[in-house]
Amino acid sequence: MTPAAAQPDIQKLLQDCGAMLEGHFRLTSGLHSDRYIEKFRLLEQPRALRQAAEAMVEGLDPAAVDVVLGAAVGGILLAGSVSALLDRRTMFTERVDGEMTLRRGFNLRAAEKVLIVEDIVTTGGSVNELLAVVRAAGAQPVKVVCLVDRSSAGLSLDLPTRVLLRLPISAWPPESCPLCREGRPLQEPGRSGKLAV
Repeated sequence: MTPAAAQPDIQKLLQDCGAMLEGHFRLTSGLHSDRYIEKFRLLEQPRALRQAAEAMVEGLDPAAVDVVLGAAVGGILLAGSVSALLDRRTMFTERVDGEMTLRRGFNLRAAEKVLIVEDIVTTGGSVNELLAVVRAAGAQPVKVVCLVDRSSAGLSLDLPTRVLLRLPISAWPPESCPLCREGRPLQEPGRSGKLAV
């Protein structure tokens, strides 16, 4: 692993990449919001992606991790970049009929130590699904590292968690969305295949 670089300002990194958007958005969770973080503006920039991955691995002992796990699609690039820095195996989950699952021959072995890498958290639902996949395989989740937590309450899990940027952003159920009442056009960026709840 390369020597630790100075911790980047993740919010500035996102802004500089054009990832911070304003408008009326339907989030993957089904909630509506006036702001959206388009992570792919950061992920498409090799230097920015590397800075984010370096920040994610800061302070991690590679010996404490066997596998780095992310969720398709954005999590593939982040998990791959993190695993390259740690020199550990990487894999990702995909949704099949709305359910998070390992495919493409990926298999977690019993007792393997798994680092979960997540991009943007709104409700924490995807992180909990990743944890369920790891535990169902008999593997051991050791830590969650998240690029941005945009939830109002903050991500709360039963294992060590590191969030690079805490950025609470207002989000509303469609039936109580003030932007819908104003008649503002709704945008639906991103398509994770996640079923809205």
